[in-house]
Amino acid sequence: MENRSYLKATALLALSGTLFAGYLSAIKLLTKTCAFNEPCPYFLGYPACWYGFGMFFVMLVVSLVAIAGRQELKRAVSQLSWVSALGILFAGSFVAIEVYSWVVAGSIRNYGLGMPTCVYGLVFYVAIFALSVRQANKS
Repeated sequence: MENRSYLKATALLALSGTLFAGYLSAIKLLTKTCAFNEPCPYFLGYPACWYGFGMFFVMLVVSLVAIAGRQELKRAVSQLSWVSALGILFAGSFVAIEVYSWVVAGSIRNYGLGMPTCVYGLVFYVAIFALSVRQANKS
């Protein structure tokens, strides 16, 4: 993948994640309920979607700064790799907890989007991480 294409792809994925987590965060902030009628996981006393919003926003900024030529590609790839890896651990832990609750409860909840929203965040983190590892191995 060409450097510019990589940065555009990560920026698009990070923007999508930022918008999605931003929507979830806004709903929680404004209505005090979780979007899509599902349980709202918390981390250190705050909704998990707020952390997701922060991580996706950081990746969006890193991608845009690199696209603008204000940061070298190698450093941007490293930062994107680390933040997306952290996101995988973060969202993955909530997905694992949810799957465990399915096993213990013996039934799967009915989610507004078909799956817990953390699954969708995890998919974006994995995509950005995979692209970043691939880009790092090219350099």
